Amino acid sequence: MHLTFPAQFLHLAPYLARNPENKVYFIAKGDSIKTPLEGVNLELYKFPNNFNALINSKKSLWPIETPIKNVAGGLGVLEVMERLKAEQNIQPDIIIGHIAWGALSYVKDMYPNVPVIGYFEWVSSIEASHWWSNEVATKSDRVRIRTHQAKYLANFDICDAAVTATQWQYSLFPEEYRYKSHVIHEGIDMEFCSPAPDGKRPGLVLDDVKLNLPEGTEIITYISRGFEPARGFPQFMDAMRIVLAHRPNTHVILVGKDKPAYAAQLKDTTYLKEEQKKGGYPVDRVHIVGRRGREDYQKILRASSCHVYLTRPFVLSWSCLEAMSFACPMVCSETPPVQEVMEDGVNGLLANFHSPNHIARKIEEILDDPELAKKLGNAARETICKRFELKKCLRAWEDLMYSLIR
Repeated sequence: MHLTFPAQFLHLAPYLARNPENKVYFIAKGDSIKTPLEGVNLELYKFPNNFNALINSKKSLWPIETPIKNVAGGLGVLEVMERLKAEQNIQPDIIIGHIAWGALSYVKDMYPNVPVIGYFEWVSSIEASHWWSNEVATKSDRVRIRTHQAKYLANFDICDAAVTATQWQYSLFPEEYRYKSHVIHEGIDMEFCSPAPDGKRPGLVLDDVKLNLPEGTEIITYISRGFEPARGFPQFMDAMRIVLAHRPNTHVILVGKDKPAYAAQLKDTTYLKEEQKKGGYPVDRVHIVGRRGREDYQKILRASSCHVYLTRPFVLSWSCLEAMSFACPMVCSETPPVQEVMEDGVNGLLANFHSPNHIARKIEEILDDPELAKKLGNAARETICKRFELKKCLRAWEDLMYSLIR
């Protein structure tokens, strides 16, 4: 179960479906992209017809919009489960779901004896949220986070086991629930996320944006769902102005949308537009290519001379680990989620998140030293092989499932 299909279960759902002993159903919201996964039965649910109109018409409901959505999502999932039971006599042996958006809220009321695994991507709290040490949460922040906490605590009680992707995310769990919590990543497909077969950095051709960079071009890459402070976009762009001033033949590829994924939209502007006020950027060498499909994503990271990943203390992105699997030489922020997987000078270079000059200097260290770049990239890929290789992670998920089935 997840609001969107297939999300964190892209690999797990078809892996389980390949076992002839299993029948796999995926329940997601009705506006999900319906790309089929082999052997996985996709069932869709809807929010009540008047839900959005209700929220939009009553400003007084905005502070509790998320809890209301959780109720609506939980009821939608329950309706699908009731239909599956009535029409196909489905009796689940185990239920797995992302705990956000209310998907698991009422499953125990229908199936009290069926074990439930909850995927806890982010457990926020006033004490352990993505604040810097010099920041103070506002009253509005505190109210919002406290409201969200109710969802996490309720789901810890619902679930027989809780799973999160990294040790740092696990460290944010309340102490009283860690006894039934597990660290299992979704896994990285190292066959797809691999360097070019000949071991060289190829050029990059993206016909739809008329981009044709020949082999040998210095290419810096940055990937994020949205261009925003949570993923260090302003600091990255400041660093790029420094690097590009020193290196007239270097190009930058920005993958993502000019819209925040984890923060409020700026009023009457965007973070990319704000860069124009700070001095702009050379549009002939900074290529904004939007969100891309997996084939283009592979092309971009195989061509990368240096991949930059910056984040506040927040969930570690798939793109960071996948770039490591592509053996990209990387410059990353020296923040706790990154430091769990990267050691400075061993499998990447770490820079101060707040210092564009430090970020720029680290990037140029990689671009100036091909041997260092190769060493870091190979070590990064080896890290993924040891800790995040897809089959290892899927087997850990499967073992946890079998340990719970009665």
